Amino acid sequence: MAEVRRADENGVLTVTFTRDEKLNAVTPDMLAALQSAVHDLGEDESARVLVITAEGRHFTAGMDITTLAAQGGGEGLVLRRNYRRIHLLLDEIEAIEKPVVLAAQGPCRGFGLELAASCDFRLCSDRTVFGLPEIANLAVLPGSGGISRLVPLIGPHWTKWIAMAGREVDAAQALAIGLVHAVHADADFPTAVAEFAASLVALSGEALGLAKLGIAAAARGDRVSARDFDRVANTLLISTPEHRARIEAFSNRPSKR
Repeated sequence: MAEVRRADENGVLTVTFTRDEKLNAVTPDMLAALQSAVHDLGEDESARVLVITAEGRHFTAGMDITTLAAQGGGEGLVLRRNYRRIHLLLDEIEAIEKPVVLAAQGPCRGFGLELAASCDFRLCSDRTVFGLPEIANLAVLPGSGGISRLVPLIGPHWTKWIAMAGREVDAAQALAIGLVHAVHADADFPTAVAEFAASLVALSGEALGLAKLGIAAAARGDRVSARDFDRVANTLLISTPEHRARIEAFSNRPSKR
């Protein structure tokens, strides 16, 4: 049985983890399928948005430790190589100039949370919990961005709670601390995700890509360079056919009285 299902429809590329019998624990084959989708998102102009989701009880319980151990994952050199592959994948998700949406329909632990933190948007159902059990379960750090990405996202205060103390946060708390953007009722979740993805497809792909680059630049803390980027980006965008078409549509809209 395939561990991942892939669908391309109306500009939305969707990767769905389907390994419910193993709580969607992530295997090398699942990582390879995700890597392939990320590559295609970057290369295929018809693909405008990537959605990463799952079916079953969990979004994912994290990396499949049994599979990793069978590959020699506990040996230093092999472990570093495996980490590097994962780091490169998550870095690419962060850098690619198209929106990537993580849609966690259930518990999202370990690598799942690290993956979530690399995405642009995080949506979850009301039965989702988030956690990093690496220290408690394995006596290691969440080494694929569990700390380095969470600190800028939710601050050291909550990162210590999740990564050091090993405490989980439910959907409502995840929303309150800024870990997710929106929480939806479990029954409504697939529809809400589809509508959000469609709303992104409807936006200017060029503007979204430049906005993603600009936000990353601003997050690095150089405000002068970030404002320079804003001006340069808009200089490019105002010359695009899409900008001119939208200006024309705005100018010709029916007046409101």
